[in-house]
Amino acid sequence: MSDFEPMVIPGALDRERVDRAVALLIDCTRAEAQVLIAADEVLVNGSPVAKSRRLVEGDVVEVLSGPPGSRPPEAEPIPLDVRYEDADVIVLNKPAGLVVHPGAGHADGTLVNGLLARYPDLANVGDPARPGIVHRLDRDTSGLMVVARSPAAYESLVQSLGERVVERRYSALVWGHFDAKRGMVDAPIGRSMRRRTRMAVREGGREARTGYAVEAEWKDPELSLLECKLETGRTHQIRVHLAAIGHAVLGDSVYGGYRDSLPLDRPFLHAMSLAFVHPVTGEELAFREPLPPELEAVLDGLGPSTGQPDY
Repeated sequence: MSDFEPMVIPGALDRERVDRAVALLIDCTRAEAQVLIAADEVLVNGSPVAKSRRLVEGDVVEVLSGPPGSRPPEAEPIPLDVRYEDADVIVLNKPAGLVVHPGAGHADGTLVNGLLARYPDLANVGDPARPGIVHRLDRDTSGLMVVARSPAAYESLVQSLGERVVERRYSALVWGHFDAKRGMVDAPIGRSMRRRTRMAVREGGREARTGYAVEAEWKDPELSLLECKLETGRTHQIRVHLAAIGHAVLGDSVYGGYRDSLPLDRPFLHAMSLAFVHPVTGEELAFREPLPPELEAVLDGLGPSTGQPDY
């Protein structure tokens, strides 16, 4: 939770940019404020905003976490499961439980710290607080990530992700059965109005779309194995979207997917497929990562599925 109480903008800050106002209000640098804003850690009247947003007297500003600090992350000997590397990109398999980059509550011991130990040149790529990182996985989500290793690759991959031409697919085991084999959840996602550390489908949130296809079903308990495709990349997107349509991810204690009858200490969510055009050579690269042992064991314990549903 944040150490900062919601702040009502006084007349003295009327028409001030939100990044400058946040820097003044919580005594951080403007660059640190911009990092918080980019990570949706600053809300104005309950919604994330752009750093250039002009505030008006009476606006309510909430800062959800402290700034990452001016000290850049340091190299640490953290094991990495690298699937591909060259001078410009790194593709790796992130284990569940590993935070991607330093932030509030995680000053070290992150994937970035391990990357810096293996690739010292990464320190000069992209955001100094999260060098090389162009997209993230939740702490308890496993699977494939691409990291930029050169400034040119960083710019290109950020653009490709923004243009939604990087293909990212996930395996998810969820509660319940579906009425159709394929579907799309198209619903905006923003900070929950009730619990600020969570995300929710809500009016005024950011555009978010998740496609899904049912791969297999089980009757007892009633579960469905999905392949999900991200059309956008919002925080907790797949977990939030599936919970919103009544199919929470198994093991997800945050969004209603944990059950004592089938305990799992992490969400059954795995980034199983990643495809993109190499940002420098133009080569088409595609990777696929099987389920980690703890998730494969869940499927083995369920026994044979009823197969793909016949819709």
